[in-house]
Amino acid sequence: MAAAHAFFSFSSAEPVLHSASPVAGNGGRSCRNHGFFRPSTVICPGREPASHGLSDDFDFQESLTNVQALLHHHPTSGRGLLTTVDHLKRLCIDHYFQDEIDTIMDSCADLIHGDDLLDATLSLRLMREAGYSVSADDVLRKFAHDNGDFNLGLSKDIRGLLSLQDMSHLNMGESSLYKANEFSSRHLRFAIKYLEPNLARYVRQSLDHPYHVSLMQYKARHHLSYMQNLPTRNMAIENLARAEFRIKKLQHQREMQEVKRWWMDLGLAQDVPAARDQVLKWYMWPMTVLEGFSFSRYRIEITKIISIVYIVDDIFDLVATQEELSLFNEAIKMWDLEAADSLPNYMISCYKALYTTTNDIAYMVRKEHGANPINHLKKAWATLFDGFMIEGKWLSTNNVPTSEDYLRNGIITSGAPLVFLHLLFMLGHDLIEGNKDNIHRVISCPAKIMRLWDDMGSAKDESQEGLDGSYKELYQRENPHGDADEHMLEMIASEWECLNKECFSGMKSTLSHSFITASLNFARMVRVMYGYDDEQKLPILEDYTRMLLF
Repeated sequence: MAAAHAFFSFSSAEPVLHSASPVAGNGGRSCRNHGFFRPSTVICPGREPASHGLSDDFDFQESLTNVQALLHHHPTSGRGLLTTVDHLKRLCIDHYFQDEIDTIMDSCADLIHGDDLLDATLSLRLMREAGYSVSADDVLRKFAHDNGDFNLGLSKDIRGLLSLQDMSHLNMGESSLYKANEFSSRHLRFAIKYLEPNLARYVRQSLDHPYHVSLMQYKARHHLSYMQNLPTRNMAIENLARAEFRIKKLQHQREMQEVKRWWMDLGLAQDVPAARDQVLKWYMWPMTVLEGFSFSRYRIEITKIISIVYIVDDIFDLVATQEELSLFNEAIKMWDLEAADSLPNYMISCYKALYTTTNDIAYMVRKEHGANPINHLKKAWATLFDGFMIEGKWLSTNNVPTSEDYLRNGIITSGAPLVFLHLLFMLGHDLIEGNKDNIHRVISCPAKIMRLWDDMGSAKDESQEGLDGSYKELYQRENPHGDADEHMLEMIASEWECLNKECFSGMKSTLSHSFITASLNFARMVRVMYGYDDEQKLPILEDYTRMLLF
C-alpha cells in the first residue's frame, strides 16, 4: 500500500498537467500525491500604474466609483439589485463593495417570500451566503406539491431553474434541495438543445461546473463572456472585472517567481533522491485557496510548507529505509537541529528546511498577532510523521487496515490539517477552548473531501499491483457487491453538507471570513485537481493555470 499522501497527481512536465507516471524503485511502488489549498478587505489601489498591465487611460478608481453608483442608484427593482450583486460575486470583485452589498441584502430580503422562482431562489442563496439564517424548505414549499415534488410548470423557467440549481449546492441537509438539484438538472439538460447559443453554453457550464462547489476564480471568466453577450451590458462592471483579472495575474506571477527563487536556493531537489520538483503545482493550492491582495506573503509561506510536506512524503514513500524513518520521526518530536545530526545527509537537508520554515512562520505570527504558535505547529508535524509511520507499518507487515481506519489516518497524511493549522495562525486565530470543534470540522470536511476524490480516481494515476492504499480498494474488499464510487460520492456530498452547516448556518463563528472561505476554496479546488478526462489528463487545471498565471 503506497504511503504517499501529499498533494498532487501530476507528471513533472510544466505547465502541462498530466497524471503521474509510476516512479521506479522502492519495491516497485508508485508515488501517489494527494493534495490541497476569501478575500480579505482589499485596499482600493486607485489609479493603477502601467506596471499592473492596465492601459494608461484606465482609471481604476473611476471604475470603482461607477459600480458604487450603480449599487446606490440602481434604476430597477430589488431583483435588479440582487442580480448586480450576483454578477459582482461571480466575477470575484464583490469584496470592493461589501458595505453596499450588506445594505442591499437588508433591503431586498422581502423578495425571498415572493412567488417568482428566480426572485425567491436568488434571494435565498445570497442571504445564506451573507450569513442570514434562512430555511430552504420553508422558502421552496410554495413551488412544490404536498409530496415535495416541484411543480412541472416551472420546467419552462430556464433562469429560475438555473438559480434553483445554484441554490441546491448550498444544501445543509434540507430535503427540498435534494429534490431541487434533481429537478433542475433534469429539465436544464433537456432544454439545452432548444436554447439560444449563449444561454445554452451558460447552462451547460453551470451543470458541468456547479455554482458553490466550483472555483469562482475559474468560473469568473466564463461568466464575463456570458455577460458580454447579454442584450444589456454594464461596461463599468466588465471593465473592473478585466482589470482585476490582469492585476491578480501579475501578482500571482511575482509570487510564483519568489517561490521559485526560494526553492532553488533551498536545494532540496538536488539533496533528496527522487524528490519531485513541482513548484507550480504546489503554488496552485494557496493561490486558489487564499484570495486577496493583502495575503501575498501568506500564500508564499504556505507554498513553502506544502513543498516540504511533499518532500517528506517522497522520503517516506520512495527513499528511506524503515530504520531511517524511525530516526527521522524521533528527531521531529525533539524539534532540535542537533537531533538531526544522526540522520542521513538528505534527511538533514529536509529537516533543516522544515525546522527553519516553520519557525520563521511562527516568528511572523508572533510579530503580527502577538501569540507564538510554535508548540502547536511542532505537534502538527509530529502527528503527520506518525501518520506516515502508520502507513509504512501497514505496508511492511502486509496488514490491511479497515477502510474506516485508513480514512481516519489518510486525512492526516493528506497534509491538509497541518497546512490549515499554519494558515489558521497566520490569519490571527488561536486554539482556545470553545472553538476547537468548529475548527476541526472546517478543516476535516475539506480534507476528507480531498482524500475521497483522490482515492476514487486513483486507478487513473496509478499503475501498481495489489492494494493501492485507496479507500475505494479497501471498501470494495469489505463490500464486494457494493458500488464504491456511488458510496464515496454520497460521502463527499455528506461532507459538503457538514461544511455548509459550519459556513452558512447563521451561527456566529469564532473563525474569520477569510479562513472559512479558504476552507470552501480548498474543497472547490479538489474538483479541479482531480478532474481527469478519458485521456488521464487534467484539462480544467491546465485551463485554470493558463488563465491565472500565463
